[in-house]
Amino acid sequence: MLHAVIMAGGSGTRFWPQSRKTLPKQLLNIAGDQTMIQETVARGQGLIAEGKTWIVTNSSQVAETARQVPNVPTENLLVEPCGKNTAPCVGLAAINLLHQDPEAVMLVMPADHVIKPLEVFQQAAQQAVNIVEHNEQALVLFGVPPTYPAEGFGYIERGSAISETDSPAFAVNSFEEKPDRETAQVFLDSGNYYWNCGIFVWKAKTILQMLQQFEPEIYDRLLTIQNSLETDSAEAVLAAEFPEMKAISIDHAVLERASEIFVLEAPYEWDDVGSWQALPRLLGSDKTGNTVDGLHAGVETNGCIIRSTEEGHLVGTIGVDDLVIVHTPDATLVARKDDEAGIRELVKKIEEQGDGRFL
Repeated sequence: MLHAVIMAGGSGTRFWPQSRKTLPKQLLNIAGDQTMIQETVARGQGLIAEGKTWIVTNSSQVAETARQVPNVPTENLLVEPCGKNTAPCVGLAAINLLHQDPEAVMLVMPADHVIKPLEVFQQAAQQAVNIVEHNEQALVLFGVPPTYPAEGFGYIERGSAISETDSPAFAVNSFEEKPDRETAQVFLDSGNYYWNCGIFVWKAKTILQMLQQFEPEIYDRLLTIQNSLETDSAEAVLAAEFPEMKAISIDHAVLERASEIFVLEAPYEWDDVGSWQALPRLLGSDKTGNTVDGLHAGVETNGCIIRSTEEGHLVGTIGVDDLVIVHTPDATLVARKDDEAGIRELVKKIEEQGDGRFL
């Protein structure tokens, strides 16, 4: 049976000051009527059976996650004792799925992406499931055709086609790390590369077999946790074993090493909503290039992203260009629009100077 596994433990640092440790971007309404995690759960409606959606999160976010998605059973909220990247995260989900369903198929999705239209996504997901059901060793990825030479994404190089359909599947030739701009342009021009959007389909037992083969220490600890499920010691075993696992992505741990790897060209619209710079793509801009969400009055203001989360609060700007201005009840950000790394540095500085209450 198909299960949705939603990875939802991130901190969303680049969306400070609205994103906080206990309320990161996946728990916020960034650009829609629902929060991002609500939209991700809804993406499975009609495709995923009731009770077969799982969310991997952390202790500081689990209560709010449960509140926002009450249709997800509380026992399907898997709490990581600490962040260890996506390989341990996927493995933790896999052992829990197998405890319930030995033939479980996993549709793995991040909680903080925007994908539309729903029907097209679900059709593509079903195609991936069909591949896995035909070849249970298959690990299927979705690749997004690049639209510009992005330096912030990993790339997938496609090989020969394995299916001749409207949305063909391809063997994977290689994975490429985040490239410099010149290399990214080469990838774009070739027509053979996709952005790796981090959405996967595979059998739970297969991904565990791959972890056993390539990362046996992680697998052994997962097996210890699995053997403790539904026992009085389950929580203690998880707390002891999980923090000792290697912090590694599922890409590095398995996908770059395995042989039965396939990529489906994503036929849907996708945005990873990685920073405030996503807002113009999602909300559009006015004739002066400003993207405004909230009350704003501006004079000689161009190319800015302006957001106010406090009802009735007006942001006024004069003579500024290409800024991000975000106002919240207790913190305000003013930054160059092109300086995403600077927000991370600012968050670090706030913590160092003892103002962690703002994080």
